[in-house]
Amino acid sequence: MAAEGRIFHGWAVVAACFVVASFGWGLGLFGASVYLQAITAAHGWPVAKVASAITVFLLVSAAAQRAVGRGIDRWGPRPVLALGTVAMASGVALLGQASAPWQLYPCFVLVGIGWSTLSTTGISATVAPWFERHQGRSITLAIMGASVGAIAGVPLLLLALARLGLGAGLAMAGLVAACVLLPLIGWVLRFRGPAELGLGRDGDAPPKEVAPRAADPPVATPANRRALLWSAALGFALGLTVQLGFITHHLALAEPLLGTAGAGLLVSATGLVAFIGRLVLARIADGVHVRRLAAGILLLQTAALLALALWPSVPILIGASLAYGYAIGHVTTLAPVVVRREFGAAGFGATYGSAATVIGFASAFGPALFGLLRDAFGGYGPSLMLASLATLAGSAALLLGGRAGGR
Repeated sequence: MAAEGRIFHGWAVVAACFVVASFGWGLGLFGASVYLQAITAAHGWPVAKVASAITVFLLVSAAAQRAVGRGIDRWGPRPVLALGTVAMASGVALLGQASAPWQLYPCFVLVGIGWSTLSTTGISATVAPWFERHQGRSITLAIMGASVGAIAGVPLLLLALARLGLGAGLAMAGLVAACVLLPLIGWVLRFRGPAELGLGRDGDAPPKEVAPRAADPPVATPANRRALLWSAALGFALGLTVQLGFITHHLALAEPLLGTAGAGLLVSATGLVAFIGRLVLARIADGVHVRRLAAGILLLQTAALLALALWPSVPILIGASLAYGYAIGHVTTLAPVVVRREFGAAGFGATYGSAATVIGFASAFGPALFGLLRDAFGGYGPSLMLASLATLAGSAALLLGGRAGGR
């Protein structure tokens, strides 16, 4: 709350970023599975060709992360997120007009540019300057929109395609995104930070009058910043590479035991549990050691993957999927929270953008790696075993890097 009793504008920024995340994840990461199914069904093109274009979308997004962070640091969020909205809306609309496989690639380049700005880096860099005591809660609440993108966005996208067809359905999706996000970004995100409103972070009095009260002051120094940044990048890169592969293959993994309808229900339940995980994280993020929490969450995912690999049965499949799903929301959200806590708000966009580039390039290959291992071993068991080891290594990287950096 601001001193005069009005709601601090930073919370309006969080609410706007929540909506941005809903569209970003719904049309970006989660929308990719819809595009894969719908485009191959409509045109009869090989799945591998369409999937390779989707990989381009992920790689373009990874390559743009540092530029997105630096752009927000320099010009503020409004021009960067507006450009990303136009790119995302255009790319999605044009996907429905493609008449040859090669035309998918420029469309997914546009989607990749949009995803880079409307996902974790863009949202966390937008929120970071507004809060100090509530840094973890604010970023977590903003990124919770990702769960809405999975729970509501994907079914709505499927409904649009079923009612309107591929071309008109995707054109409508792009138009709705542009009509909702562009005015929202233009109005709510017109300020770079609270200083433009004569306030300090969290709505406090200006810093000249009252120094900002930090819940956990930044600890990065020239001596430990490399260990802190790159251990976080490696840990989350390993965790999110496995996570993206698991999300992509979850339906196929569950179908032999549960059937198509049952597997679909389990995937939906996993998304719902991920939303609950984000709610819990929003409540506790500002009062815990977030690096250690992230390492512990990766250990939970390690155990879930190991159980799926060793004991493939219906009860284990359901229990392990839900446990893994609870952690999904934490892992996706904690990367920027850890960097924000350890490095502070100054230059956060460029700092986290560097880590996000590593995380993005690594995780882009998660679905393909899962598929290659599944085909090589003739099943998901060995793939899940190796995935559990990679996730365990990610947890170790977070803990060891934190110790080397004095954390």
